Parts: sequence; structure tokens; C-alpha cells
Amino acid sequence: MAAGSTIDALGQFELHPVLGGLGEALRFSQSPLMMIVASVAVLAFLYVGMRPKAVVPGRLQAAAEICYDFIHNMAVDTIGPEGRAFFPFVFTLFFFILAGNYLGLLPFSFAFTSHVAVTIALALMVFVLSVIVSLKAQGAKFFAHFMPAGAPVALAPLLVPIEILSFLSRPVSLSIRLFANMVAGHVMLEMFAAFTIMLAGLGLIGDALAVGPVVINVALMALELLVGALQAYVFAILTCIYLREAVAH
Repeated sequence: MAAGSTIDALGQFELHPVLGGLGEALRFSQSPLMMIVASVAVLAFLYVGMRPKAVVPGRLQAAAEICYDFIHNMAVDTIGPEGRAFFPFVFTLFFFILAGNYLGLLPFSFAFTSHVAVTIALALMVFVLSVIVSLKAQGAKFFAHFMPAGAPVALAPLLVPIEILSFLSRPVSLSIRLFANMVAGHVMLEMFAAFTIMLAGLGLIGDALAVGPVVINVALMALELLVGALQAYVFAILTCIYLREAVAH
């Protein structure tokens, strides 16, 4: 909040240099810092969880194995037998996004998935990979998909641009979906937290009314935990669908 009563809900998404003068010199903001933290957190979870290699796994090992099996089954069931080759990519993508979504909910943290530059970079990576796989698996037949089977040739000047535009919109929809959900959730949390502070300064009646925004924020936090996992899953499953279309003849 600024000026005592103005709510700056979008200020939380501003990038600032970290690590003092070194961060300013390298233009190193909190976004790449949290990406590193997310990567280290996922690697630490997998390393510590799988290190015991027990026949009867403990809780952490069981959690790591469940995560592994969940993404592996999703990749193979969606893409097919070829999904085993893409499993490491899908696994990394899912947990990188999941860790970014959840770390952004911690106090004094930053959700790098709330920046469209990050989400569009991830989406373009998926898009380029799917195009490369399509060209490798299908060759020149890949371009035949832009002309629907059975459609009159006379309609090609109309149908082909529409199909190309639809195909090129994939990274846009993939990135905007994740970005918009993260921004909307964090803005709502900021707004109701600000309402709580504003009402708490109005005396006894204000303190009583402030309970309402607190309850709503608790519910929003639970919703954000669900949305964070759901958006990571949607991003991963759409990646599998695009790769399935790429390897299918």
C-alpha cells in the first residue's frame, strides 16, 4: 500500500536487483534468483528422497517415487511408448513450474511464473521442441496438417492461414493461461490483505470487520495451492498432447 489508503496490488510483480551491487551490475533480479531456488529445491527433494533406496520406502522416498511414477505414467499414457524419451523433459517442466508457483506463496518471496516473459519462454521451448519432433517423425507430411483432409482445394487459401494461425497460437495460449492465473491469484491475496490492514485501523468495529478478509485470504491460499498444482499439470499435459501429435503419423 502507498499513501496509507492506496492499494498497489501490482507492485509485487516489479523486478528489483538483488545481491547488492553485484545484482545491479549483472541485472540479477529476484526472478532468476527464485528460479535457482526452485531448481535447487526440486533437486534436493529428489536426491534426499531417493538416497535411501529402501525396499520399504519412508515417507520422503515414497513421495519422490509417487512424483516420478505420476509424471512417467502421464507421459507414456498420453504420448505413447515414445513418451519415455520425453519423460525427463516433462518431469523437469512440471516440477519447475510447480516449485515456482508454490515458492511464490511464501512471505518475502517472488512468483516467477507470474511474469509473462518466463511463461512465454517455457511455452516457446515446448513449441519449438514439438515442431522439431514433428519434422523428424513426419517429414514433409507435417505440412499436410495445415490443409484439413477432405476439404475442397478451392478453400485452401482460406483454410491454410486459419490452420497456421491456430497452430502458432499454441505457445500464446499456453503461456497466458499460466501467467494470468498466477497474477490473478496474487492480486486477490494482496487486495484482501490490504483490506484487513485498512479495516484493522478503524477501531473496534474495524477489527471485527477485518475478520472477513482474513477468512477470505485463508480460503484464497487454499485455492492458490490447488491452482498452483493444477496449472503445472495443465502445462505438462498439454506438452504431452503436443508431443503426441508430433510423433503420431
